[in-house]
Amino acid sequence: MEMKFEKNTFGARLSSMLKVDFRRMFTMRLVYIMLGICLVAPILILVMTTMMDGTVTVDPQTGVETTIEAFDSTWQAISSYSDAGMSMDMTGMCNLNLVYFGAAVLVCLFVTEDFRSGYAKNLFTVRAKKADYVISKTIVGIVGGMLMILAFFLGAMLGGVISGLPFDTGTAGVSGIVMCVISKLLLIAVFVPIYVLASVVAKSKTWMSLVGSLAVGMLLFMMIPALTPLDSTIMNVVLCLAGGVLFSAGLGAVSGAVLKKSSLV
Repeated sequence: MEMKFEKNTFGARLSSMLKVDFRRMFTMRLVYIMLGICLVAPILILVMTTMMDGTVTVDPQTGVETTIEAFDSTWQAISSYSDAGMSMDMTGMCNLNLVYFGAAVLVCLFVTEDFRSGYAKNLFTVRAKKADYVISKTIVGIVGGMLMILAFFLGAMLGGVISGLPFDTGTAGVSGIVMCVISKLLLIAVFVPIYVLASVVAKSKTWMSLVGSLAVGMLLFMMIPALTPLDSTIMNVVLCLAGGVLFSAGLGAVSGAVLKKSSLV
């Protein structure tokens, strides 16, 4: 009787790793906490800014007056227009772009837990290759980040209804908003590889991975509204897709090299 052994191909290894990682991620309370925050945050932002619209605050030291301005449209909670420039006001900062920082928390805690618990060391000793591990973590992190973006989008729609803000698409149109959301979903693939790299460098030091991830995220934060404005076109989608592929491949290779050259503790 001839015995047949299943080949340990790249596809089989990656499929097995993805199944384990997806199962581990979606059995963690962290994921649902982050999704809940992404859902509730835009509702609070839109409702509170609408209630406080026109409120004037005075700095007691300088005497400078600041007037709180509410969102003019629900869609401002998603992004700003391309001609808005690098706006640093409340409506330009408190939008869906904040999710990219939330994704850093999700990815860093998820990856560093593998090293802190000893799971990663055991995994590499038994069967997994380091490149497979990095690819799997990147894919799972991208999916998690996309779910957070969709949760924020849903929360923004609910917040717009509750606060009574208009849903007028303006010059962006429906197509521009759709392209904007797709671009933001694809752009998460630029940030997740950065967070994975910071996590494999820090290993079990969660604080270090978070500091590194958030520091790099801050440097790249201003490119988000430029690449994913509310009036996005197919060109924005292509640019975000290309950037996601390049960053995932390039930084993925770096993460794999770091794992090969360093200890797993």
